[in-house]
Parts: sequence; C-alpha cells; structure tokens
Amino acid sequence: MLTVLEVEKAVPANLKKAVTQELVDHINSVVDDPIVAQAVRDNFISYSTVLKEGKFKTSDYLNAVVFVSFRLMNLSNKDAYIRTFPKRYAELLAKGTSDKDISSYVSMYSKGTLVNLILQQSMVPSWVLNQDLYQKALNVQADLMVSATSEMVRTTAAKSIIDALAKPKEAAATINLNAGEASGMNELKSILLQLAEKQAGVITSGTPLKTVAAQKIIDVEADE
Repeated sequence: MLTVLEVEKAVPANLKKAVTQELVDHINSVVDDPIVAQAVRDNFISYSTVLKEGKFKTSDYLNAVVFVSFRLMNLSNKDAYIRTFPKRYAELLAKGTSDKDISSYVSMYSKGTLVNLILQQSMVPSWVLNQDLYQKALNVQADLMVSATSEMVRTTAAKSIIDALAKPKEAAATINLNAGEASGMNELKSILLQLAEKQAGVITSGTPLKTVAAQKIIDVEADE
C-alpha cells in the first residue's frame, strides 16, 4: 500500500499539496484485483515524471495510469477504458449511447496527451524486448558458420557473428584545437610581443646582438 509520504515524494513540488490521505486511499483501492492494484501503485510512482510535462490533475493522472496498466496487460483500448471508467461506461449504456459513439470516446481518450506520455514512459527498448530472438539468430548463424556447405554462406555467417559480438569501440580522446585562449596565454603573448619590439629597437640603436640575447626576460627578486 502507498503512503502519503511516498506519493508526496513522487509528485512534483507544485502538486504535493494536492496529496491527501483521501487521494492515497483512492489510489490504493482504485482496482479490486490485487495484482493489477499493485501494478497501478507501482506505475503511479514510476511514471510520475509525466506530471512535470504539463498541468495535469492528479485524479486525471491516476485514471490514465490505470488505463495504461490495463493496456500493458494486452487489453484493447475499449476494454481498458471500460475497466478504468466502469461507472462512466454504465451511464453511457443507460443513455442508449451507440457502440460507435462509445468507440469514438475510447479512441479520443486513448489518443490524449496524458495517456500517451505515460505510454512513452512504459515502452521497453526493442533490444531488451527481443533478447531471445537475438540469441536465436546468433545460434542460427553459428550453425551456418560450422555446417553450411557453401563457403560464401559460412563466411557471411562468421562475419555477422563477429559484427554482433564485437567489443564496443572505446571513445577516442579528442582535443579541441579551436578552444578559446585563456587570459593568461593572451597576457603572455602580449608580453613577448612587447619584448620583441623592445629588443628590435635596442638592436637598431647599435647594441650588440650578444648583449641583447643575454638580457633577462623576467627579473625576480626574493622578498626580504
């Protein structure tokens, strides 16, 4: 069961005041099936970053989480909608709403921004979802590499295995040659330029080149 503190930690700062014991009790009891109820509680916390994407009410977010939780059980949009909104569905039937109109309402809800933001959060990367197929493909290629009668087939299979199992390339260290010069470097260039101009003037005045070369660039005296 979720607690008020757990829900407060999950939601953005602007929604913390909306977290009440009544809301938490509603989250904990929104679904009768204990397994689905646990999934809804977990998903409510896991997908809560969606609440930062826009101005959504926590009640609307909870409904969308319930809907997506049912969709993740491979239920159709309509079945997930009926289980998420049983009272609403019963009212529609009582009014004599046609099946076509109900399907339209379901379609509109399933395509809503909030529902799709949560669905995006729930998506599993295809390389994780299909790890078993990846291994089966490798097994087939390994078998062809060893037992195929065609040298071309064996070579192609071997290459595909090498490519699939190759060690990831380490990122090479790069040096930015266009990096801006530090202020210290600019100051040093300025000093050297002034020194060069001064020495050129001294040489022009007749001072021997040997004497100019022997001059100290920086004269540092120790403090007493």
